Amino acid sequence: MAAGPLTKSKIIAHLSEAAEVSKKTAAKFLEELSSLAYKEAKKGFTIPGLGKLVLVQRKARMGRNPMTGAPIKIPAKKVVKFRVAKGAKDAILGSK
Repeated sequence: MAAGPLTKSKIIAHLSEAAEVSKKTAAKFLEELSSLAYKEAKKGFTIPGLGKLVLVQRKARMGRNPMTGAPIKIPAKKVVKFRVAKGAKDAILGSK
């Protein structure tokens, strides 16, 4: 593989070659996977061996305005997080 992060077109090309399908089919699969992840993220969406998308509720907290140093109240909100699977961490970082 080339240096730098993979682009969408490079991912599609690799998937189509590995699965022996057309690039159009690989692109459709990738689009459907991301669409399904967006819809199911509220309940939790897992990609086996890679990780999962989870919806997390952040608590309200006090922060500081970096320009003036004045305290400000940061409201509670929902955020989407990606939790990397242990197998992926071990494959990328190496096991301890």
